Amino acid sequence: MAAIILDGKELSAISEDSIKNRVDDLVKKGTEPTLATILVGNDPASETYVKMKRNTCTRVGMKSIAVELPESTSTNELLNTIQKLNDDKNVHGILLQHPVPSQIDERLCFDAIDIKKDVDGVTCLGFGNMSMGIDAYGSCTPAGIIRLIEHYKLDVKGLNAVVVGRSPILGKPMAMMLLNLHATVTICHSRTQNIEAIIKNADLIVGAVGIPKFIKSDWIKKDAIVIDAGYHPEKCGDIDLDGIEDIASAYTPVPGGVGPMTINTLILQTLQSAEKNKLS
Repeated sequence: MAAIILDGKELSAISEDSIKNRVDDLVKKGTEPTLATILVGNDPASETYVKMKRNTCTRVGMKSIAVELPESTSTNELLNTIQKLNDDKNVHGILLQHPVPSQIDERLCFDAIDIKKDVDGVTCLGFGNMSMGIDAYGSCTPAGIIRLIEHYKLDVKGLNAVVVGRSPILGKPMAMMLLNLHATVTICHSRTQNIEAIIKNADLIVGAVGIPKFIKSDWIKKDAIVIDAGYHPEKCGDIDLDGIEDIASAYTPVPGGVGPMTINTLILQTLQSAEKNKLS
């Protein structure tokens, strides 16, 4: 049986059409869904990511507010900016683009975002609620992966799932989301011993380590579900996908798998925040 391609590009396009219709409906009722993006400094990659997010807002008819702060911004200055957006009833989602300059306490600033507007899923409170099964916006990349899993009706209950990477916005929330779907989850990281043997026993693998082709194709068990959350300038991910269609039961291509779902999930969660605000 041919491997299922978990096509994030196709799913995000389908989702965008639905989001646009829901945005139009809200606007007609007097609510304009609005995402505020905060960019501190002039990192070229961050500027590109923010532009992509704002362009997606435009495509679906959603308003975006661009807040751009200088490289010299202090923690207190950034906190004041976040508080103003928290207090603005016309703003439904706040995105603080990572990374921020080194003099800023990034975690303190992330956690200053109102949980009702934490559409990027970066607060500790949001992570805790999500982990406990309480309603919260998930970190966008792992939440996008879960949407792919659900769209393609992949049953992960009881599967031995291995997440390679433990970052606070990808590896850790990914593990908790899979646990909430009743997978048996192992997290591997830079100090994990016998990592190859652990991956070889995985029914589901998520590559989230940030190293090009770190996970070799011959480490992957026959019929495993393979999800590559990495993307590198070499136009590859964290997993060597050469010949993967003959090994995996389902896999995400790179590019076109996980990436499109990250931004789409951010926009979807901003819309959901606006819808909840309309009801409150």
